[in-house]
Amino acid sequence: MSRIPVDESVEDLNRARQSLIEELQAMMWYDQRIKETEDEELRSVLAHNRDDEKEHASLILEWIRRHDRAMDRELREILFSAKKLSEMGD
Repeated sequence: MSRIPVDESVEDLNRARQSLIEELQAMMWYDQRIKETEDEELRSVLAHNRDDEKEHASLILEWIRRHDRAMDRELREILFSAKKLSEMGD
């Protein structure tokens, strides 16, 4: 059975989305480690590393926004809005 070719732009979006998932997971892991350690210096290093992951996630999300029109529309409508969350969306 042959594989159906997939448009490279779809593959790139999939790569970016998976990378975003991994960055979010890394933030979660760092948060767990920060909570569990009693060493202040280690906590500080882990928090710094976690915040680097936030930067990475933001960069990837911006790339996705620039390459996915529907996501761009949703982000423009929702992010930085003062509306109640229950008032947004469909």
